[in-house]
Amino acid sequence: MKKTLLTLGGIAGAIGLSRVVRTQHRIPLRGRTVLISGGSRGLGLVLARRFAQEEARLVLLARTADDLDRARDDLELRGADVLTIPCDVRDREAVEAAVAQAVKLFGRLDVLVHNAGVIEVGPAEHMDERDYREALDVHFWGAYYLTEAARPHLRRDREGRIAYVASIGGRVAVPHLAPYAVSKFALVGFADAMRAELAAEGIRVTTITPGLMRTGSHVNATVKGRHEEEFAWFAISDANLLLSADADRAARQIVEAVRYGDPALTITLPAKLLAALDGAFPGLVGTAMKGASRLLPGLAGPSGDRRQTGWESFSAAAPSVLTRPADEAISANNELRGHENIV
Repeated sequence: MKKTLLTLGGIAGAIGLSRVVRTQHRIPLRGRTVLISGGSRGLGLVLARRFAQEEARLVLLARTADDLDRARDDLELRGADVLTIPCDVRDREAVEAAVAQAVKLFGRLDVLVHNAGVIEVGPAEHMDERDYREALDVHFWGAYYLTEAARPHLRRDREGRIAYVASIGGRVAVPHLAPYAVSKFALVGFADAMRAELAAEGIRVTTITPGLMRTGSHVNATVKGRHEEEFAWFAISDANLLLSADADRAARQIVEAVRYGDPALTITLPAKLLAALDGAFPGLVGTAMKGASRLLPGLAGPSGDRRQTGWESFSAAAPSVLTRPADEAISANNELRGHENIV
């Protein structure tokens, strides 16, 4: 009994100490300059709204000027100070120019959120080199270019923050998302490495691994294979209230992690359970993933090699009542039809 009480007391003390240490790293966000890649729609736009509530100054990067214009209008109506810059994060020179423009206007850069992303759904047999390269270019190389450009500015006051929005798919690979998983694993590795490397410069790095989120971005995913069936399972999963998180709730958690410089954040209970199970019982998770793969749509022949968007893959199953919770976020988060799948 005595040993048990001592153990519990030790655990309680460790928890209390960790909370004290966490509080010491807290920074105010008011007046800070926050750069968000993929900031024009989906989670990036929801994050921008959250940072705007903190009275941070915003710099949004995205590929499409029209998307950025709508995002700026949305945020300015909320009283935000916003700079929007059309920028492809796969282009190092464009990234460097964007960071320089932001610092020139606002005089500083305090927070970098690498949120730009692509997602492609379908069997690995229908994926080709282009699919893997594109995912890696956006998720890994985009993160690298932004980090290199932002690093000299973030270390100025030794209170810089970087948040890399990866995915639970960067901890545990999921079938029919092979290029996405490969590139998110690369991003998680880069983020974890940067957390150690940049600590000496006073830059705190957060590796964010969300599960499914209802951002409205499912309609702009790229689909291969049996297009309608692939989009249906993906959209229905994304809309499942037991599996996915409300985008605004997820954004609140991310902003808090940035504020405190937390080392890592996993969002949704299913994602946390999956990561824990994979760590403790990798064989069991592997068997479950094999079973899931068998339940997913099969190959489609040569037509399955064709890329098309979720918008082009509608069926009776999606959109439907089963996808409504995710569909409701489409217009709210600027996920309109006709976009490329890089957010």
